[in-house]
Amino acid sequence: MNGNRRFSLPIVCAGLLLGFLPVERSYAQDQMQGMDHSKMDHSQMNHGQMSPSGMAGMNHGKQLNQASQFLMGETSGTAFQPSAWPMPMLMNSVGDWHLMWMGQAFIVNTQQAGPLGGDKTYSTNSGMLSAVHDLGEGSIMLRSMLSLEPATITDRRYPLLFQTGETAYGQPIVNGQHPHDLFMEISVQYARPLSEKAMWNVYYAPVGEPALGPVAYPHRASAMEIPQATLGHHWEDSSHIANNVITSGISYGKVRLEASGFHGREPNENRWNIDFGSMDSWSIRFSVLPAANWSAQVSVGRLHNPEDLHPGDVVRTTASVEYIVPKPGKNWWATSLIWGQNNKQGEARASNAVLAETVYPISRRNFLTGRYEWSQRDELFENDAPLQEQLQQQTGQSAFNVNAFTLGYTRDVPLIRNLQTGIGANVSTYVIDNALKTFYGSHPWGVNAYVRVRLKASR
Repeated sequence: MNGNRRFSLPIVCAGLLLGFLPVERSYAQDQMQGMDHSKMDHSQMNHGQMSPSGMAGMNHGKQLNQASQFLMGETSGTAFQPSAWPMPMLMNSVGDWHLMWMGQAFIVNTQQAGPLGGDKTYSTNSGMLSAVHDLGEGSIMLRSMLSLEPATITDRRYPLLFQTGETAYGQPIVNGQHPHDLFMEISVQYARPLSEKAMWNVYYAPVGEPALGPVAYPHRASAMEIPQATLGHHWEDSSHIANNVITSGISYGKVRLEASGFHGREPNENRWNIDFGSMDSWSIRFSVLPAANWSAQVSVGRLHNPEDLHPGDVVRTTASVEYIVPKPGKNWWATSLIWGQNNKQGEARASNAVLAETVYPISRRNFLTGRYEWSQRDELFENDAPLQEQLQQQTGQSAFNVNAFTLGYTRDVPLIRNLQTGIGANVSTYVIDNALKTFYGSHPWGVNAYVRVRLKASR
């Protein structure tokens, strides 16, 4: 894209790798060792305390103020998950700056059956550093979130049956998932308490996440043992990497209202740079956090020309509920229910996606995962326009129902201090419309075997 701003790749890669190095042990990290998020109850506190409870003791006894706790409680962009989540992270302080480090990487081998299945070895990964400092009567937070997927996912995609969205080498991606950009988020945010129960915040990001949808799958607690993307990604949370984003929000007690402006076009194929464009799209999100274990949101946004190959605006509506219960060993049982709808204004039609997802620790080192998705796939034949038109005439359908069932298992294998390492696998099977069986086979399926590494404070 002409006019894109480019950054030095070696410097950026070095910065990301530093995010995965062990952080020097500090008083702040000692405090996190004993953190118990389950003691946080939103019904008994203000939104300035939506963050991990152990943060109050950071910086050699100096308490984080109300605004800093609010900012540190966010997962990505301005989105929150239930405060009961024992967020996997390392924390330390440099002077008066409080730092939070998060990082996760999977090395995955995918094997898929059927005429359109694919096989590949690749890595999905991301790393994040947040820095918070008091400023006036509030606090400021700087956040960077980076991914090496442009290098670790070759050919600009990895195999994922029935997945669609964005392009590779100028062609629509079908039965594959695109890599994330190197720059997933670079943001600055300010929060200031208005009263004991009220908090105002403003967020700006050259690349970041508007207030639209739930916490995206790479950062969602219920998805953290599943390396592959959700099939509903482009209905539910694909705007988590957007450009020229500004968000302002008001929180009061258990509720929060936010509004965003941003550039609506999806990232282009150059995953190493930062795209930029006018602030031509908007979104509104209403969130409720009734107790420490629960969060819910509904949101709507109008994205201006998000797809390069499909001119026209998209009105996206989402709703979600997330439930988290802490478990021994700083583990968690997390479950999410998500619905998303895209209404393509240029084509005057809507399609939907639904997800139910969970991760359950059956012991301190053993995790079961499950994911069910139903979605209406309307871009499966994007690379063959005559066939797409023929199927629409024969069936009277512009979208086809796909049900996906995924079951998985991960086993932790401790190797290095402050790194949670594990090995696992999951299997996906699909129930599809009869019209698709000619192309995908009657019983398509796929297997992912993986090694997982995650930053996590030692027990």
